[in-house]
Amino acid sequence: MNPKNNAAAGSSKGWLIFLVTLIGVFTIGFLISSVMERRVEAKQAKMVNPIAEWEPRNEVWGANFPRQYESYKRSLETDFKSAHGGSARTDYLEEFPNLVVLWAGYGFAKAYEQGRGHAYAIADLRETYRTNAGMPATCWSCKSTDVPRVMHEEGVAEFYNASWFDRGDQVVNAIGCQDCHDPSNMNLRISRPALAEALERRGEDINEATHQEMRSLVCAQCHVEYHFEKDPPKYLTFPWDKGFSAEAMEAYYDEIEFVDWTHKLSKAPMLKAQHPDYELYMTGIHGQRGVSCADCHMPYKSEGGVKYTDHHVQSPLANIANSCQVCHRESEATLLTDVYSRQDKVMKLRGIVEDLLAKAHIEAKAAWEAGATEAEMKTSLTHIRHAQWRWDWVAAANSAGFHAPNTALQVLGTAIEKAGAARQEIARVLWSHGITEPIAMPDISTKEKAQRYIGLDPEEMKATKAKHREELFPKWDQAAAKRQEAMGKPANATDKKSIY
Repeated sequence: MNPKNNAAAGSSKGWLIFLVTLIGVFTIGFLISSVMERRVEAKQAKMVNPIAEWEPRNEVWGANFPRQYESYKRSLETDFKSAHGGSARTDYLEEFPNLVVLWAGYGFAKAYEQGRGHAYAIADLRETYRTNAGMPATCWSCKSTDVPRVMHEEGVAEFYNASWFDRGDQVVNAIGCQDCHDPSNMNLRISRPALAEALERRGEDINEATHQEMRSLVCAQCHVEYHFEKDPPKYLTFPWDKGFSAEAMEAYYDEIEFVDWTHKLSKAPMLKAQHPDYELYMTGIHGQRGVSCADCHMPYKSEGGVKYTDHHVQSPLANIANSCQVCHRESEATLLTDVYSRQDKVMKLRGIVEDLLAKAHIEAKAAWEAGATEAEMKTSLTHIRHAQWRWDWVAAANSAGFHAPNTALQVLGTAIEKAGAARQEIARVLWSHGITEPIAMPDISTKEKAQRYIGLDPEEMKATKAKHREELFPKWDQAAAKRQEAMGKPANATDKKSIY
């Protein structure tokens, strides 16, 4: 055998042994590091101070989990604004004045703002003009860690069957720890009965959900479509009996003849979508691939040897490296372009539907004034109801359609079809009553002009809220502070008071 070949073979073998050894050492080191990290995590998860059942104060939980609590407090930041969302304060009625006409006769025509971080849940609900005249107590359901406590003390049906004003001094701690976690072991759990009840009606048991499923289901307690039952009064219910799609929920509402309000201009029996984020997400590629809400909106982060979930719940676009690039290897610029390209298409179709619906409501008003009968208007009003429901099913959900762009575009397409059919039918009715020229459209180019057109007084709304701010809210806070003082001072709390 050639000595040179022997030398070469020996050299190759040596390098092979070296590489195998190197890989082995690296693997063992990685495993040891991972074990140590998990041990640190386990140590971190142990309770320093026991947390009572139904404890609403987030700072009490923060004494045991300071990293999570510190990251949660960052939801007070309002400096991020994407093309179609973010945490910055945005007045949607200023941005899209047609919405005022779409919601004529309903509270959202008074005010509709971009929701800020979870820590602002109480403050923002207090401040919106939608609560000027009060609402059902049910409207507090998703805003506070106090809600499960009050439900436990008074009963679920009893909590719902009260006015919004009745609960003001009881509901003061913003969305936080207890909404999603069991204080005895920190496992994820459902603290709002409506979700479990909706799944039970579908033959599903929430207790059989996996941990990964729970990382979305805790969000689905609130980021969903819902309505208030008449019996029991004001009882919070999810319309999932026929399915999660816009069409399935529309059929559910039609079957029970549910109406959120009668439109002030068109007299159409309207539906108001809330925020069906979970339903839309389930039809998208992330939902189908088992990616949870927390994977994108609460990604893991590391500090020293501790790995934990970032409780700064926010848009993934504010943290692309941790949220998106864990799975996607494209650059941040490419990923952002991909998101915006999909959102822009959805927003363009949204705008088309909003314009068609605003005109349909105004034209329907003209038809009534021309002497149209209920029989003549029934078909067109049903089209308006369905078109606006489908539009709102997409528009009310966060993400500007990105949770499921294909579904969002398909639903908006059917909304355009139905809105067009409504206007054609109204034109036929107008023609039969001698109105053959197009209806002149009012100037609704700004929020104020649109509100005054439908009969709202901006100055009156402002004055009412100022009175609440001066006379009502301080009384609520004083009563809440007295009650919470009786609960005992938080041991080693990281803050002196709750964030609200």
